[in-house]
Amino acid sequence: MSVVGFDVGFMNCYVAVARAGGIETVANEYSDRSTPACVSFGARNRSIGAAAKSQVVTNCKNTVQGFKRFHGRAFSDPFVQRLKNSLVYDIAQMPSGTTGIKVMYLEEEKVFSIEQVTAMLLTKLKETAESALKKPVADCVVSVPSYYSDAERRSVLDAAQIAGLNCLRLMNETTAVALAYGIYKQDLPAPEEKARNVVFVDVGHSGYQTSVCAFNKGKLKILSTASDPELGGKDFDEALVKHFCEEFGNKYKLDVKSKPRALVRLYQECEKLKKLMSANSSDLPLNIECFMNDIDVSGKMNRGQFEDMCADLLARVEAPLQSLLENTKLKKEDIYAVEIVGGASRIPAVKERISKFFGKELSTTLNADEAVARGCALQCAILSPAFKVREFSTTDVVPYPISLKWQSAAEEGLSDCEVFPRNHAAPFSKVLTFYRKEPFSLEAYYNCPNELPYPDPTIGQFFIQKVVPQASGESSKVKVKVRVNIHGIFSVSSASLVEVHKTDETEEPMETEQANDKDEQVWPHKSCFPLWETGLTTTEEAKGEKKSDQPPQAKKPKVKTKMLELPIENSPQWQLAVDMLNLFVENEGKMIMQDRLEKERNDAKNNVEEYVYDMRDKLHGMLEKFVSESDRDALSIKLEDTENWLYEDGEDQPKQMYIDKLAELKDEQYDHLDEADVTKVDKLTCDAMIWMNSAMGQQSKMSLSVDPSVKVKDIQAKIRELFSACNPIVTKPKPKVELPKEEAPAEQNGPINGEAESQEKGVDKGTTESTGGSAAETTENKPEMDLD
Repeated sequence: MSVVGFDVGFMNCYVAVARAGGIETVANEYSDRSTPACVSFGARNRSIGAAAKSQVVTNCKNTVQGFKRFHGRAFSDPFVQRLKNSLVYDIAQMPSGTTGIKVMYLEEEKVFSIEQVTAMLLTKLKETAESALKKPVADCVVSVPSYYSDAERRSVLDAAQIAGLNCLRLMNETTAVALAYGIYKQDLPAPEEKARNVVFVDVGHSGYQTSVCAFNKGKLKILSTASDPELGGKDFDEALVKHFCEEFGNKYKLDVKSKPRALVRLYQECEKLKKLMSANSSDLPLNIECFMNDIDVSGKMNRGQFEDMCADLLARVEAPLQSLLENTKLKKEDIYAVEIVGGASRIPAVKERISKFFGKELSTTLNADEAVARGCALQCAILSPAFKVREFSTTDVVPYPISLKWQSAAEEGLSDCEVFPRNHAAPFSKVLTFYRKEPFSLEAYYNCPNELPYPDPTIGQFFIQKVVPQASGESSKVKVKVRVNIHGIFSVSSASLVEVHKTDETEEPMETEQANDKDEQVWPHKSCFPLWETGLTTTEEAKGEKKSDQPPQAKKPKVKTKMLELPIENSPQWQLAVDMLNLFVENEGKMIMQDRLEKERNDAKNNVEEYVYDMRDKLHGMLEKFVSESDRDALSIKLEDTENWLYEDGEDQPKQMYIDKLAELKDEQYDHLDEADVTKVDKLTCDAMIWMNSAMGQQSKMSLSVDPSVKVKDIQAKIRELFSACNPIVTKPKPKVELPKEEAPAEQNGPINGEAESQEKGVDKGTTESTGGSAAETTENKPEMDLD
């Protein structure tokens, strides 16, 4: 079973895996642990990660990055419209009203949803993990910013499903960092002692988020989170870009923003300059050759100028930190440590402001880039039955207060109630009781529109169906369970109707609460709202009233209750339809296959090119003495013709063409020998060489006056032995291929590459199945991770 954590960032992604020795951040095919969050579309295939990053300038209109901010957002969202003009690539409206990305792919104009593009990136990260683990990857934990709304979280879950991943948990980035920090600590306070409060500050490329966490031995509890979703490293980059656009306009009369390629190059150079200024306070140059219109440009900047230019951005650092303390009623002296992570946290001015606010030195014990991925992998290992991990519970919080509103049964208009206040523990469930005679709907929404970074506070509509009155005509009691699940997503998880049946009088006590007692074992958290007039009650209140009105063993009619599950129609905001999701899964599979075919075509082409260069070197090197001059000249001409063909007519040919070309070049005399035969001959000749060298070494140590240690008859015997062993192999006749005289053409309908035969035996080569097994099966031989 795979145990993988994915940190899907704005600019870069990291993959961490759990092995028997602990958590490891794995490298991609370029031996880099950082994979750019970038997807490029071409005429034949997609490029993802580092390969796409290299096309940002050359294929800028079809290379997308920074798409993480469009999850769960409508195309009409003011935030999206504001960003639209600053993007190099085009965005468009999807049929559902969400934001899509318009590119040219396979020489056709396509519009991909944000879920599809993120799925492409996750597919690449999945391949990286599979390459490291040498087994299929399905189960994973994916990071999301703590300020993500319901719609954004559902969008990321859909992207994971499109990529063929089973996301065990969407984990807030600050929570992942807290887990990576706390699980290794051996000196945490005991559960009954006062908790240790640690603040985590994550200043990434696109967002700024912070949280305060209470640690005790074996558990962590997030007390509060705060964020500024529009403050990050990109804003500091944009400040530099704006400055140099104005400078180059005045100095060189260039309109940089009119040329997308020039603008992309300027962004790249400004990002490098920003990183250099974090380590150097002196003047630093910015030089770009052939920037626009064959003009070379240059400029300079130092840290002091940069900080003055970004004063308004730096002023926004303290506000989320102040909000943290206000929400938790903590004082600065109650904070044990302040841990910083994230790429932009390396900016000296940002670190200085954070340190000054708390009045203490900042802690940098965690890897600023990889901490989130490591925390996600740890959470995946905790959730997986395949690993034994130290017991460590994680309690997160609800970032925005959630309320429900409904049409009052008494026709008094709308009623509403806050179900989950801000910073309420999550995951968490509550049970609400309504009295209704007919189906009704609930609308969930965020009740703090001013603090929400989205124009529409709606979470979704939930329609409770098949509600009918009691047999007596009275309103039925309907128990509705609402939940914020492990992903941080709100849902109406179930609804049940309580049927009441009365029988003759008896001395037996009432049984009304039996179902409630059972319910409490499954859903221990109850809501407590004094809203009797709106038809909203709680189990505790109903229980208390019945106990006060009915003394024990009272002579009353016997009451039996029956719980009937009610269907719920869910309509979450911006949720992908099931048929659309299935279509995206199918399309992703087709694109993966297209990428694979293109890779095989390029590999076949590279094999021809490699053979040309390799054989040319051998003809004039190690094989020169073994080839006659006429043969060498003829083969050289053939190699040169092939090389010219590769760079002219052979530049873009089908895979089979390159295979045939390579076959023409190779010597077919020994092509029929299989690898085992070649290996055997190679071993025999090596053994003979070792014997010869040993004999010559022994002879050289002997005096010339004595008989030689090796005689001619010994050498001749060795030659005969070697010849008799190798000759049957090297003289093996080529196999004769005989086709049936009459039914040869019908071969096309037979099995291809053994595919039909494998299907007959029930083997599906294209799929893998992952089963967790029973607890008894999975507990045995679990690899233990060393967290000490």
